[in-house]
Amino acid sequence: MKKILSTLSIGSALALSSTVFAVDYSDDIHKNDYKWLQFNLMYAYEELPRDPDAHSGHDYLEMEFGGRSGIFDLYGYIDIFDLTESSASDKDGKPKMFMKFAPRVSLDAVTGKDLSFGPVQELYFATLFNWGGGTEADFEPNNSFWGIGSDINVPWFGKVGLNFYGYYNITAKDWNGYQISTNWFKPFYTLDNGSFVAYQGYIDYQFGAGSSFQGNSQASHGGVMFNGLYWHSDRYSVGYGFKLYNDVYLIEDTNSFESTGISHYVAATYKF
Repeated sequence: MKKILSTLSIGSALALSSTVFAVDYSDDIHKNDYKWLQFNLMYAYEELPRDPDAHSGHDYLEMEFGGRSGIFDLYGYIDIFDLTESSASDKDGKPKMFMKFAPRVSLDAVTGKDLSFGPVQELYFATLFNWGGGTEADFEPNNSFWGIGSDINVPWFGKVGLNFYGYYNITAKDWNGYQISTNWFKPFYTLDNGSFVAYQGYIDYQFGAGSSFQGNSQASHGGVMFNGLYWHSDRYSVGYGFKLYNDVYLIEDTNSFESTGISHYVAATYKF
């Protein structure tokens, strides 16, 4: 179960890199259209949640995509785990694929009105869907999030995404609390050749859940924070990041199954 909460990874970070101002869509809702695609070859070390006796990590390939078309703002990716089929991988014998699909609908573009106020530059009807990639072969996430989203301007960081969701478990047919998500991408050092180093990351925090769901004990709140340093050129990116977890995915941290701690990631990217 990987990155089940809304995230910002390398490609979406690039899409969010510039400072944006309120846009009038009354004349042309396609004026800001764009699209992008990239492949990330990655390795995760001690990714949570995990069995403390599991192997240390796994490799994986991520096809990441996104863009804007009219009223729609889209981010998504597909992960293929354990490419080498290594018996030393913590994904050995577990589901191979995970997909995130996160479309947002611009309320500014739908209404043809400028809905910006203060630092809020644009408002969205925001959704998020997660499929596959369970921690065990007989458990596959089938989750969704529904709510309101925004792009805001924050001092130093520039454009930041901020979404507030209600969490609906599609398999269980039931609501299970709320989530607030934010992401950022801040270039802070530019080299002579035009490439640059950026601080990028996200926070996903779930709250307002009960102490049990569908008869199973769970944490009432928890989340994850990703912090990454990446070098970017026009076609390539390489970087390192670490995640800080606390009862992630509302899984209670125990001696037999860890959901609180730190994990590490390295990535090499080609941008199409």
